[in-house]
Amino acid sequence: MRTAPKPQRLHINWTRCDGRGLCTELLPALLRRDDWGYPLPRDGSREPAVPPGDIPEAQAAVDRCPRLALSLISPSES
Repeated sequence: MRTAPKPQRLHINWTRCDGRGLCTELLPALLRRDDWGYPLPRDGSREPAVPPGDIPEAQAAVDRCPRLALSLISPSES
């Protein structure tokens, strides 16, 4: 039996982020850029929910962030 993936949220560490925008290119459904290139969640939340089908792409964005500013967290960790 296959279990459903745990709900995940995308956390942005604003202290580390320098607005390169790679995450917005990898996660266009979740993030957009502000005028300076920093990511903004499209849903207006502080930590956008990652739909189960987008978790692999979100993990790729976390892994590829040059400033290590992204992480996936469970709602209970926030």
